[in-house]
Amino acid sequence: MRDRMLDNIPKHSKERTLRSSLSGELKEKYGRRNVRVVAGDTIKVMRGEYSGIEGKVEKVNTKRGSLAIEGIQREKIRGGNVKVQINTSNVIITNLHLDDEYRQTSLRRIQELDQKNSTKIVEDKETRRGRAFNKRKKKGGRG
Repeated sequence: MRDRMLDNIPKHSKERTLRSSLSGELKEKYGRRNVRVVAGDTIKVMRGEYSGIEGKVEKVNTKRGSLAIEGIQREKIRGGNVKVQINTSNVIITNLHLDDEYRQTSLRRIQELDQKNSTKIVEDKETRRGRAFNKRKKKGGRG
């Protein structure tokens, strides 16, 4: 039942499952927790049989929500090698592939919005504290 439901999800919703966590350095740099994985990103596998292996993403399978990574292959019984598909939830992005201008602008836009919001939140908190203090003073409360 669940597999049939996943097949009918629209593309824009399906892309949410193709996101993966960023490494600590990238989180600080871009102010985001996760980003959609794109072919060319460098990732590190964190869980499963291949944990600890780093490599570039060769292919993103949007239908299955999995990745094919350089250097991770399995031998077939009859001979030959097959790329192993790894789920995006089991990896961390260590380096972003920024050749795509759309991706660069979206990351830059998100950084700018986060900076504006963080300064706005600080200002709001300060003004709220001031108002609350003044109200208490007028009513004859503390202060």
